[in-house]
This record gives sequence, C-alpha cells and structure tokens, in this order.
Amino acid sequence: MRLMPRRSEAVTRPSMHFVEIKSPEQQSIMSLHRVRQMLMRQRTQISNAIRGHLGEFGRVAPIGRNGLAQLIAIVADENDNTLPDDVRAAVAMLAVQLRIVNDQILELDRRVRASARATDVGRRLLEVPGVGPVLASALVATVPDASAFKSGRNLAAWIGLVPRQNSSGGKERLGGITKQGNRYLRQMLVVGALAVIRYAQRHGTRRPWLVHLLARRTTKIAAVALANKTARMIWAIMTTGERYREPSAASAAV
Repeated sequence: MRLMPRRSEAVTRPSMHFVEIKSPEQQSIMSLHRVRQMLMRQRTQISNAIRGHLGEFGRVAPIGRNGLAQLIAIVADENDNTLPDDVRAAVAMLAVQLRIVNDQILELDRRVRASARATDVGRRLLEVPGVGPVLASALVATVPDASAFKSGRNLAAWIGLVPRQNSSGGKERLGGITKQGNRYLRQMLVVGALAVIRYAQRHGTRRPWLVHLLARRTTKIAAVALANKTARMIWAIMTTGERYREPSAASAAV
C-alpha cells in the first residue's frame, strides 16, 4: 500500500485550517511595519547609548525626547570643555544616526497612515476607539479575510488576547493571557485600550461596561479585557461591512 505524503494527508483532514493567502499589496504594507519596528528599536538603542556615554561624565538629562535633545545640544556646543574630544566625536556620530533614523521613521509613518486610509475597511477601523492608523493598517495587511475566523472570539484568540489554559482533570484553571498569537497586533491593541482607559479616567465615558470593569479590576487587566472586546468589534466590522456605532447605555452594560 502506497503511503500518502504528509501534506496530502493533512489536506484530507476535515478539521484542517488553512492560512489565507496575502496579496502582494498586503505583504508590502507589512514590510513597512516590520522595517518601522526595526528602526524604532534602533532609535531606542541609539538614545540609550547617548545617555549612557554622557552619563559616565556626569551629564544626565530628564527622560524623554526633550531631555535627549539637551544632551545632544551639549555635544554640539563647541564652547563646552567638560567632555573629552573623543567622546564628543563618538556621540556626535550617534546623534547623526539618530537624526537619520527619526527621518526614516517619519517617512514610514506617513506611508502607513496613507495605507490605513487607502481602503474602505481601513477607514472604518479608524472609527473604533483605540484603533489608530498603525493598527488599522496592520489589521488590513495581516488579516486578508476576517470571515476565515468563525467569530470575533476566534480572532481575539488568534491574536493572543485570551487566558492561558492550565486546566486538568476536568477542573478549569485560567491564568494570564497567552504569549502565543500575533504579538504585534496584541501590543497595539493593548496600548490602544490603555489610551481609551486613560481618557475615560480623565474625562469620563458613556460606556457603563468600562466603568464597572475599572471599578473591579486594575488598569492593566481592564486594558487587556478592553483589547479583547475591541478585537471582537474589529472582526464584526471587517466581516459585516458595517461602521462602528457607539454602544448605548443598555447594551454597553451587558
């Protein structure tokens, strides 16, 4: 009896799930996101290096972009005699690299924003609270066909916004969120949810569900729960073609 190849055998299984094929346009947009991620890591590395080298000579500055600009200004000041020439030359090179990386990130941000508004689904996703141009663009590029997921819960699980299962012997034990799934989308959804929560804490919100959640849970736990809810809303918007509607008080309390 001739044995079937493993791939052929996998295709015949009724429970097999297939990966949706991305178009060249979607793959090119994801290239923008991956390069942007790499450059942002490089920007952090260069910034930390500048702070570290100058810190060895007692030059420190507040955390943030303004503090880093103060340090770079010290390096560019030719009348400053507190730094050795070799240190000044080396850090000046890092400052040049930082400026180049910043310009490249700005150009990628412009392209990502344009890609988010280039499609109808991307424009509809931008209306969802907590979804910005970067996340909307990544969702359009990463999820070719949202209907491949049976429900919004499946999409949230694919992203990794579900509890980790530690169940045994018929007893269910749920831990923190699983580290599996799409880390890039998960991070942006949680960051967007944190922005929504901070705004609600400062200015209030018309969503009782979120108010009750914040009263029972810490901010980080509430952010993950809100990110899960946002992912399910995103699935509904992508599959039905509808636009985001602010939930009423009655439905939001459910």
